[in-house]
Parts: sequence; C-alpha cells; structure tokens
Amino acid sequence: MELRHLRYFLAVAGESSFTRAAAKLGIGQPPLSQQIKDLEQELGTMLFHRTSHGVELTEAGTAFMEEARLVLAGAERARTAAQRAGRGESGQLRVGFTGSAAFNPVVPAMIRNFRRAWPRVHLSLEEANTMRLLEALATNKLDALFIRPGLAGLKDVRLCRFADEPMKVVLPAGHRLAKRKRLPLSALAQESFVLFPRAVGLSLYDEIVNACRKAGFEPLLNQEAPQISSVVNLVAAEMGVSIVPAAISQVQVEGVRYLDIESEGRGTAPLARLALATREQERSAIVRNFAGLALPFAAA
Repeated sequence: MELRHLRYFLAVAGESSFTRAAAKLGIGQPPLSQQIKDLEQELGTMLFHRTSHGVELTEAGTAFMEEARLVLAGAERARTAAQRAGRGESGQLRVGFTGSAAFNPVVPAMIRNFRRAWPRVHLSLEEANTMRLLEALATNKLDALFIRPGLAGLKDVRLCRFADEPMKVVLPAGHRLAKRKRLPLSALAQESFVLFPRAVGLSLYDEIVNACRKAGFEPLLNQEAPQISSVVNLVAAEMGVSIVPAAISQVQVEGVRYLDIESEGRGTAPLARLALATREQERSAIVRNFAGLALPFAAA
C-alpha cells in the first residue's frame, strides 16, 4: 500500500464517482479503477459499492477513510517538517561568545535578526573564553562563535571578520589623568595594570601588551581579573588601570573614566578584532542561515 492509493481512495470517496475523481486527479478512469481494485485486494475487503449512479462507501470503506485521512495528514506534517529543517527553519542553533564580544553591537543585532527571521529555531547561548569556545566548536558542542581572533587563521574554522574596534583606557575616576579626554599609551608607563589572563582573551591580551611595547614600555601587571567583564570593577576599586574594547564603555560602573587612546605612531593604538567562527565544512542549513546574517556587518 502506498500513499497514492490513499489519495486515490479519498478522491473517489469524496466525489462518489470514479469519473469525477479521475478528472480531479488528472488520470484516466480505467487506471484509477484498477488502483482501487488493487487496494481492495490487498486489504481483502470491498471499500465501495458500485451502483448505477456512482459508488458508495461500504462499512469497511467508512472505517478505512478515517484512518487514511490521518495517515495522509501525518505524511503532510512529515513533509513540511523535513522541508523546514532542510531550509534551516526549525531545529537548534548553539551560539558561543566571549565576554567582551557580547558588548559589540554586531552580536545582539545578529541574534535579534536571526530570532525574527527563524522563530521556530531554538537558539541557545553560552559564554566562555576563546580557547574553550573553539574546543566546543571542534567537538560539535557549539555551532557558531563570536570570538576575538588573532591575525592568523584557524585550522578547520571559517572566519567572517567584522570591522576592527578601537580600544579605550579605563582609569579610576580619582586618577590624576582621569580628567583628560585622550591619552597616549606612553602616559601609562609607570602605572599598574589590571588585565585578564592571556588564556581568557588570547588576541586581546597580546594586542594590549604589544601596543604598550610599541609605546616604549612593558605593562606592569598588578592584578589579574578572572574575566574581561571583571576588569572595569577592579579598576573602580583602584587596583590599577586597564585597556578595554570601546564597546565595554557601555558598562557604566561608578568610579571609572574611559579615555580615547591617542596614537603615537603606526601600530601603537590597539584594536579589538571580532569574528564569527563556524566549521569550515559546515553542512547545517541553520548555521549557514546564521552566518549569512553576518555579511552586512563583515569588514570590507
């Protein structure tokens, strides 16, 4: 028994006529009659009484009709579900992000746009440092990542890079330099720094340290912050000064001031890089849909 047998049967039952049902189905009457006979033979019972005016359902036909409708409805639901999944319209998307990346406006914009475009997809979010996120991507525990990449590429990872973000100096509000609007990094040469561990923010850490070195000094680490989002609070506690992506300045913590960095020459102003990372050989339509939303924000 095939689905077409059920469709043919329901057409004949609905029209009470082989002739009208054949016309509706777009096939000849003899082939339709033969299909119904084959179905009745397979079931071992008559489904229709043939009369001079058409056909009438038997008791077996009436019982069969209800189940046939359920089967066809289930088949249609299965077809629709498969098509939605094939287009990436249903399923699950697991997105990871670093603590500082979440403050960049690209991240909430992409998540918001995705939820609006594909509301049937369950979206879950996870925050971790870059190394742990990349491990989760490699082991299929996450599907897409917002990370702070270095300049070098990553094996088996496709990166869509966004525009580089400037960085800012963050000082305690009572610091002697806090009333200035702009500050060269060399002014921080004798200051104690609050920085996150290199393993937490590999590229950001290296960018900050290298920029300080180009400005002529090695940053003096006074206090490590457990994560990037903790840096500002420790600066407010006067544990030292720091350098953070400009987007972090949205965190309005009492007792700190954010200052623009005044360039002292080529390469001395640090930049925060942001990218969307997906697997190089990604097959999921859902992930491809999400990655497609990054294109308007991609760096030229």
